[in-house]
Amino acid sequence: MKLAALETFVVGNPPPGFGGRYFVFVKLTTACGIVGYGEIYAAAFSPFVVEQMARDVFARYLDGTDPFRSEAFLRRAYGSGFSQRPDPSMAGVVSGLEMAMWDIVGKALDKPVHALLGGQVHERLRSYTYLYPARDDDPATFYLDADRAAETAERYVAQGFTAVKFDPAGPYSVYDGRQPDLETLERCDAFCRKIREAVGAKADLLFGTHGQFTASGALRLARRLEAYDPLWFEEPVPPDAPEEMAKVARGTSIPVAAGERLCTKWEFSRVLTSGAASILQMNLGRVGGLLEAKKIAGMAEAFHAQIAPHLYCGPIVAAANIQLAACSPNFLILESIGTFDGFHARLLETPIAWENGYVMTPTAPGLGVELDENVARAHPYEGHGLHLDMAQTPVDPTRDARFGVPQP
Repeated sequence: MKLAALETFVVGNPPPGFGGRYFVFVKLTTACGIVGYGEIYAAAFSPFVVEQMARDVFARYLDGTDPFRSEAFLRRAYGSGFSQRPDPSMAGVVSGLEMAMWDIVGKALDKPVHALLGGQVHERLRSYTYLYPARDDDPATFYLDADRAAETAERYVAQGFTAVKFDPAGPYSVYDGRQPDLETLERCDAFCRKIREAVGAKADLLFGTHGQFTASGALRLARRLEAYDPLWFEEPVPPDAPEEMAKVARGTSIPVAAGERLCTKWEFSRVLTSGAASILQMNLGRVGGLLEAKKIAGMAEAFHAQIAPHLYCGPIVAAANIQLAACSPNFLILESIGTFDGFHARLLETPIAWENGYVMTPTAPGLGVELDENVARAHPYEGHGLHLDMAQTPVDPTRDARFGVPQP
């Protein structure tokens, strides 16, 4: 069996746009006609540049090769250009292509990917969602409104969710970390208090940040949050210094979760050895592939740490996350985009099976999903923005009070 062709899809995510501005999908086809799908989560360049990266990597390392040889592919790409170090862009491209290789392998063997990575451990997978605004909500104010957050959390819990995530700490900047201002501390306290009052003991609170703070600033915030017993405090400091994050982990009773911006086992090993986080949030579209993620999950197991695969992209990464979670003994919880409905469901020929707070472990071969190529082609991305943006100037609490307002 040999890989023979690559096709890419840059798909615009229509309003409300949960999961980012666009999704980058890849399709590998073997000479004998087996198709595999993957998704790249690399946000540092235009998606059209990422497309070209994928084509270059395919031509150099995959065209005419055996799709079963994912380990060799990772090593060749990892050392590409005499680099041999974690590179988020290369890791994102490798992730999408390697994901598609596993999809092909599973289909060739008539087995789900989780059966080939150790076998099913979990029959169903607990999931959580962000608190997303309703159609009539203004996102710029919704994400700062504790009362609306509490109402939304109550609605999600009524659907069956047993955990909800929210991030009221305000904008994040390329100049972070910083100290939280007093208004931010009060707002975060109010969010936790009101959501806890709304859901009681029916749901865990997952407190999200995006590396906004210094270690000392994160600890000031953590002291406010401890009374509400969150399941985690997510990425409290920027991801480039796990030793600083470890100061937060040592200084609070709240478990620290991190990893959505990290790639390869080498970056995650620093998190584990420094004690920076006890919950690892690898994103399967960036981490370096399914096999790399499985290795990281095994490393985490040796440190008595758990995994909670991250998702702020499309449904193919979601499917890969599900395969990893299903075969990982130390799986904790899975991120979903709502109930995997809306555009995420439309992009798949058969939507992901979500029921009463859980994702059902799939039994179909490969990743267990098929991209609806007609829907993907009907929604080309025509914008210029990146998947996600950070503020380009230092955050000013007065000027930037409304979350989500573009910065100059």
